[in-house]
Amino acid sequence: MTRTMTRRNDQRARAHPAYWAFLLHRLSGLALALFLPLHFWALGQALQGAAALDGFLRLADQPLFKFGEWGLVLLLSFHLMGGVRLLLIEFGSGSGLRKNWIAVALGFTTATGLAFALALLS
Repeated sequence: MTRTMTRRNDQRARAHPAYWAFLLHRLSGLALALFLPLHFWALGQALQGAAALDGFLRLADQPLFKFGEWGLVLLLSFHLMGGVRLLLIEFGSGSGLRKNWIAVALGFTTATGLAFALALLS
């Protein structure tokens, strides 16, 4: 196969919704992994005593942190649904369901994010 044929096929594959679902699943997993040290640090504040935990909780009550919590919920929800989608593709019988599961994953993530944002505003 020529080099130009491979590049054309790569571009076509990258335009497919399954590629974007794969990419978003991987990136959400990476972002969640990068979040873990911050999460463990926050939990460690509780071990340092009440004063350290109260200081962190005051910081976490800021709007930027609330927005970050919303983003974290979106990441978790998308990663969960992306994983379920992959399991269904691997163990499911119908390969034609891939686009449907991508739509379900995006819909679930959107609904979860909107519900969390509504809870933050009320």
